[in-house]
Amino acid sequence: MTRNQVRIIGGLWKGRKLRFVAGAGLRPTPSRVRETLFNWLGASIEGSDCLDLFAGSGALGFEALSRGARSLTSVEHDRRAAESLRGNGAQLGATRLAVRKQDALAFLRGAASGGVLIDGEPVRSWDCIFLDPPFASGLLAQALALLGEGQALKPGGRVYFEARRNRPPDLQGWQLDREGRAGDCRFGLLRR
Repeated sequence: MTRNQVRIIGGLWKGRKLRFVAGAGLRPTPSRVRETLFNWLGASIEGSDCLDLFAGSGALGFEALSRGARSLTSVEHDRRAAESLRGNGAQLGATRLAVRKQDALAFLRGAASGGVLIDGEPVRSWDCIFLDPPFASGLLAQALALLGEGQALKPGGRVYFEARRNRPPDLQGWQLDREGRAGDCRFGLLRR
């Protein structure tokens, strides 16, 4: 596999490769971390509505769709990365995918009012939200604060996060369900 590819590791599209555009701060979630995450989520991913903020390569969101998620909303501010997400969705035949070229925090602020349309149906809140912003950006804390204030996360829903290993995120108002470490990364599942 080349540097700008990730492989889907489970579900309908297992083994399929996704190409993405390299960019500053873009680090696709490694396969062993994705495997751990989706083992934690188990069957709860089936039929769920997922939101991939700071989508980047799309590895987390496409993995969720491959494993039976009902819908995926991918939000990415970089134009080339958003085009890559659309192209990978078309290549896979992902019909329940909405890609938004937008700032993730602005999307969260407007999600309750606007949401997205998937197959003509509005989706304004999600069962599973993936948060994997660039480590040095400070965006994780801002996104968690917005999620805590708004209605983007459905009752009983969970938030997956990735952060630099030596800088744990501020989890005020969030319960840490599961946590793991891999290399320079700390990751976990949260609920309200």
